[in-house]
Amino acid sequence: MSGITAATVKQLREMTGAGMMDCKTALNETGGDMEAAVDWLRKKGLSKAAKKAGRTAAEGLVAIAVENNGAGATGVVVEVNSETDFVARNELFQNMVSDIAQTAVSVEGDYDKLRSAIYPGAEKSVEEHVAEMVGQIGENMNLRRSVGIVVEEGVVASYVHGQATDGAGKIGVLVGLKSSGDKDKLHAVGKQIAMHVAAARPLSARVEELDPTVIAKERDILADQARASGKPENIIEKMVEGRLRKFYEESVLLEQIFVIDGETKVGKVIENAAKDAGAPIELVGFARLELGDGIEKNDDED
Repeated sequence: MSGITAATVKQLREMTGAGMMDCKTALNETGGDMEAAVDWLRKKGLSKAAKKAGRTAAEGLVAIAVENNGAGATGVVVEVNSETDFVARNELFQNMVSDIAQTAVSVEGDYDKLRSAIYPGAEKSVEEHVAEMVGQIGENMNLRRSVGIVVEEGVVASYVHGQATDGAGKIGVLVGLKSSGDKDKLHAVGKQIAMHVAAARPLSARVEELDPTVIAKERDILADQARASGKPENIIEKMVEGRLRKFYEESVLLEQIFVIDGETKVGKVIENAAKDAGAPIELVGFARLELGDGIEKNDDED
């Protein structure tokens, strides 16, 4: 056993692509014999992960879990990818994604903490369990993203678009509403806003929460467009500010027109809902994850 060093574990990991803990276990089980450890990992199906890891995983599921905490709630949305939609319909994969979402609640959706959290009913981390499942199912898989919303008083409402199984589908949305009002009323308006977010894809909840680089880029584009009209600089500045307001109305949740009625701003919808709920409502925030968003897949993959 004395020959099992960090360097030995690293060497086995590089040879097989298996997780560090699995490599350490394999070496312990085989008395530090490298070749036997490789065979041990192969028998367990863990070394297959290395062969699959280079393949693009753009399918899978986005899953949601919400847990009430006294007067408030914690909601999480996670994305777990697979190579094919076929695997996403696999009950084993679906159960794993559900377990990961439930585990994410305990760490309030923190991605790094979730990766290292203990997978339910196993003596290994979530990340290690996913790697093990790669070997078992035979496709590359990965935990790509995790986001959480915590509301100390109020609700976290949710919506899943393109639902494949309970609480998981193609798009997952969370909306946090802070209020001491009627919970049923809060959930009702929260779900409607979550449906709006799924369709309208806002960039932020409020204007002041927009990424400054996004605003700067948009301002530059609008200024160039305005200059093309030949107007003087003082007029161009006014034109840019006017068009920026239009950009905010298209990109900021509270400024967007509610897709359900097509005429009321979302901010006003929340204000009106407060009357029914019996207390003021504050939008804490939202989270929206869409399956495979931003992933580029190679056309020549076999």
